[in-house]
Amino acid sequence: MRTTSKGQVTIPLEIRTRAGLLPHTQVEFVLRGDTVILRKARVGPRGRGVRLIERMRGKGTVKMTTDQIMALTRGE
Repeated sequence: MRTTSKGQVTIPLEIRTRAGLLPHTQVEFVLRGDTVILRKARVGPRGRGVRLIERMRGKGTVKMTTDQIMALTRGE
């Protein structure tokens, strides 16, 4: 396998599956001597979901209650 001019490589499907590397999984690289180890990033309690919610908080422009939004989505 070779790296592209951008430094990218394709991780074989079997390896991605066995390692649980889904699309958008955060990974980190560890260098040990001349060996590069790729592993899932150790995400603390403030994981991706928490950061996403924090970014979205206060962005809504519609003044509706949760019950009103749920009724709208259910077609009531």
